[in-house]
Amino acid sequence: MLRAFEQAVLFTRKLRESIKQGDITTSIRIWKRPRVKVGNHYKLDEGHVVVTSIREIAFDDISDQLARESGFLNKLDLLKTAQHGEGFSVYFVRFYYEK
Repeated sequence: MLRAFEQAVLFTRKLRESIKQGDITTSIRIWKRPRVKVGNHYKLDEGHVVVTSIREIAFDDISDQLARESGFLNKLDLLKTAQHGEGFSVYFVRFYYEK
């Protein structure tokens, strides 16, 4: 069965292998509005990520622990990457990788 893929979700190169191994299953994104939908498949290398949930959270909800779960050293490290464009809404995304 062929799947229709949405546009790729961009992940920094340093996270891709851990995502493909299943070690990273969350992402924090700062967008104007959600750019992914639950259940959709987004291309990542030879496979894809499947979004299982997305919810808006407060900026203050971003902790060092949440940043580490998303593959970053701490909150500051995450924030250097999480900002996408002029957005100001923070989204917590859960997903899994599938080949």
